[in-house]
Amino acid sequence: MSSDPPPGQAPGEQPGHDPDGLDLARSLTRATAKSTPKARKPKRADSKWSRNRVTGAHPDDRDPQLLDDTVSRLVADHGWDLDLRVQGVFGRWAELVGAEVAQHCTPETFDDGRLVARTDSTAWAIQLRLLAPTLVRRLNEELGHGTVTVIEVLGPHGPTWKKGPRSARDGRGPRDTYG
Repeated sequence: MSSDPPPGQAPGEQPGHDPDGLDLARSLTRATAKSTPKARKPKRADSKWSRNRVTGAHPDDRDPQLLDDTVSRLVADHGWDLDLRVQGVFGRWAELVGAEVAQHCTPETFDDGRLVARTDSTAWAIQLRLLAPTLVRRLNEELGHGTVTVIEVLGPHGPTWKKGPRSARDGRGPRDTYG
């Protein structure tokens, strides 16, 4: 006699029992567990994680990360790379243009390839306009080719004629009081 169960009956079940629901799921799970080979664990060399980044049984994104990696990912995700490089140039202005030029002019804004610099005298404004092609080349070496297309040079701020708490709108300044 064979030990095979009758058709429609799972192995290990009592005769006359109609398997449904949870009983059927249990019997199918037992039957498939016996027939499939066990999965083999990958060797350490096959692991995609490097040895120095493993912190526990199964490393994942919840593990502590290096600050440099986290900040770099944040900058890349938000597209702040060019802004940070431009601000780095503003911070190193004296190093890039030279100490003497930096004493007499400062960068004000950078937008769409246009760098605006202000000088403290008209003579330095002329000098900076003559140095502009050299400065554009030097800044593009730092920021990447084509980042700075033009340098707009502004002279010193003009004097204000507004004196005291009251003033006339569209007035001509101090000249209008002399007749």
